[in-house]
Amino acid sequence: MIGRKWFIPKRVILYTILVILSVACVIPLYWLVRSSFMRSTDIYRVDPIIFWPKEMIWDNYTQAIRFMVFIRKTINTLVILIGNMVGAVVTSCMAAYAFSRVQWKGRQICFFILLTSMMLPGTVTIIPQYLIWAKLGFVDTYVPLILPAFFGGGAFNIFLLRQFFLGIPRDLDEAAKIDGAGNLWIFSRIIVPLAKPAVMVICLFIFLGCWNDFFGPLIYLNSADKYTLALGLLQFRGNYSTRWNWLMAASTIVVIPCIVMYVFTQRRLIEGIALTGLKS
Repeated sequence: MIGRKWFIPKRVILYTILVILSVACVIPLYWLVRSSFMRSTDIYRVDPIIFWPKEMIWDNYTQAIRFMVFIRKTINTLVILIGNMVGAVVTSCMAAYAFSRVQWKGRQICFFILLTSMMLPGTVTIIPQYLIWAKLGFVDTYVPLILPAFFGGGAFNIFLLRQFFLGIPRDLDEAAKIDGAGNLWIFSRIIVPLAKPAVMVICLFIFLGCWNDFFGPLIYLNSADKYTLALGLLQFRGNYSTRWNWLMAASTIVVIPCIVMYVFTQRRLIEGIALTGLKS
């Protein structure tokens, strides 16, 4: 009875904390959407604070899309996104398979070196990478933003998939080899189909990373017609003023695909993370 009496208060406290944290996470999104329907002058008003506009100005979205050249920048972003997703998923799956299912000399040492690369800050390699792409003549193109994905897809993606592959029973490999199957057949017909949750996690991370990437396009792209959505948002900032209502409207449009993507993949995301690292 004592344990049961303490059980209900603990759950109340736990849910109260979760609600408070959820509200804290939702407030910035609410403020973004709220500001997108207001005039710029009303956004600054603090006495009294306008929690929701009495008159919703839908024209902010129309003006933001027109000013930003939204369709063109969406196409540019999708080109980079699709290229990264194809390259990263294919090569990271192949690398993870080699590290988890194939026995070869020096495998553990190479994997250790791969993990150490995750500890290297990205800012350290920015200048050397830019100099290399500049020497090759690929600045102001999408090549520096897409081609690296075809060389492993990132250390974190390889690590995540390797841990998931280790949880797949090796009996499946042995049974397939008895039937005469090679590594390529086992990889494409057995391992990858069973690793769909982990692959979905990788796809979600790649989508969020490319869709919201600002630093990469800012470094390598110079032509305005090649800008991505993240760089397009920067155009609303002027030297002397900023159209905050248009910027908030454009930001709301850019955020919506991320929310929709997460809503439809959250089950796979949780499943993929939960099963990663479990060995049979």
